[in-house]
Amino acid sequence: MLFEEYKYFNYQFPEPQYLGAKHTHLAWIKEFIPENVKTAIDAFAGSQSVAYLFKQIGYKTITNDFLNFNNQIGLALIENKDNKLNNDDLKLLFQKSINKNEFELMENTFTNVFFEKEEAEFLDNFRANIPLLENPIKQAIAFAVINRSMTRKITMGHFGHTQALVYASDPERIKRNRSLIRPIKDIFEEILPKYNNAVFDNNQDNQSFNKNILELLPTVKNVDLAYFDPPYCDSHADYQGFYHLLETYTEYWKDKEFINGIKRYEPQRVSGFDKKSDVINSFEKLFELSEEIPNWLISYNNRSYPGIEEFEKIISKYRDVKVEAKTYHNGRGGKGSVAGSQEILFVCKPKKKHFVSTNQQQKLANERF
Repeated sequence: MLFEEYKYFNYQFPEPQYLGAKHTHLAWIKEFIPENVKTAIDAFAGSQSVAYLFKQIGYKTITNDFLNFNNQIGLALIENKDNKLNNDDLKLLFQKSINKNEFELMENTFTNVFFEKEEAEFLDNFRANIPLLENPIKQAIAFAVINRSMTRKITMGHFGHTQALVYASDPERIKRNRSLIRPIKDIFEEILPKYNNAVFDNNQDNQSFNKNILELLPTVKNVDLAYFDPPYCDSHADYQGFYHLLETYTEYWKDKEFINGIKRYEPQRVSGFDKKSDVINSFEKLFELSEEIPNWLISYNNRSYPGIEEFEKIISKYRDVKVEAKTYHNGRGGKGSVAGSQEILFVCKPKKKHFVSTNQQQKLANERF
């Protein structure tokens, strides 16, 4: 790689805490990125770490996630060219809201579940003030950082359990993680500089979307590389169950039911990749809609359904495929990443002699005349 191609690698992606995030696999994934890519799409972007890698390399980057709290990270770090939150923005966010009585969802739903009343009130007040920021990109930074602050505050970094306040009163746990008793406002102010410092312009018009990928793919053109990191079906990782609170906070629903001990929203959003009854058909549709994209990288886990061999057969109908594997030596929990399981990467290239994109077909037709 030429020196010029490293120029954006001085910017550091703020380390995520999401289960299944690919942050620790980036160097490995990068080994299999083909040459001559100009535009790449991260279709199930999650924490946005792979999309950020694409942006650093200099690609025009299209990123997508069907959960809006992940899309806000994409707007803040991928689509964003130069917006940062300054001291005036912080004063606006931290001021007493004039319409606080319209923002009581966190207090009414999550007090004594994940937060003490005072912290829940702070979150509602902060959420009421986000729309006061001058543009959607600054609002996205606020969402990204406050959501990350909540995962830092809550033990285990997710909301799929009811032990948050129990652990936050345990002296031994507090010794290991002081964030359990720190105000969310303090955590926000500590990590905001990492997000501001991660903002850069790679001279491309990058885009972040909040759609089902099967609806988005027909609208994107001239993409050279697709990265797919779909939900790992049957891996016992309920991503929406773990991060329901972040989606609730971002969307600020008034018409949802909040169920069971963790107050998860109901009904959950349906991706088509979560249930055994849907997933194979969804993959078939995904690959059919990606026919115009020559190169695919697909992250997977050997505990997922369908199994590795069956999934390879499905992919082989569309692409020549090579299977790469990396073993988890330490379990991080969630999305199949338990000790002894394997992170799989399907490296997919056009079938030899068979792949001719629509653009290439048109070019050949023009050359005949």
